[in-house]
Amino acid sequence: MKLKELEELISFIAKSGLEEVNIETEQIKLSIKKNAPVIQQLASQPPVTLPESNVANTIMPVQPIASVESQPIATPAVAANTEHITFKSPMIGTFYRASNPESAPFVQEGNIVKPGQPLCIIEAMKLFNEIEAETAGTIIKILVEDASPVEYDQPLFLIKPA
Repeated sequence: MKLKELEELISFIAKSGLEEVNIETEQIKLSIKKNAPVIQQLASQPPVTLPESNVANTIMPVQPIASVESQPIATPAVAANTEHITFKSPMIGTFYRASNPESAPFVQEGNIVKPGQPLCIIEAMKLFNEIEAETAGTIIKILVEDASPVEYDQPLFLIKPA
């Protein structure tokens, strides 16, 4: 057995889970054993005690919180119109208007769309999901900026049904 072969064998045994290898031929008898792992036992140390503090016994006065008047959340005037359908995100991810930065957007405001027509792409976990229109109509407003994160059920487009 040559030195190179012996080095490869030792390397193989070191990488494998084998603890012991015995090789016997007419010319050589070889026994390789891995050393058992050395277990060191740390001497036990006495527990650390912290000095007592007066902080635990101190009572702090509580300040009342000023009440906040609830105000209705402003919604865009277009969204209040019942003639429009709000197209919402079916998943969490990153919203893209085009298939790549050099391509034209799938749709623009004023475009007429058909069911099944791509509207955008939402990237989720490195998967690019093409989102298609569910109804025919006209894109009234695009509510999300390109390359923006979107949440599940977040409004993406306002579509006026055909």
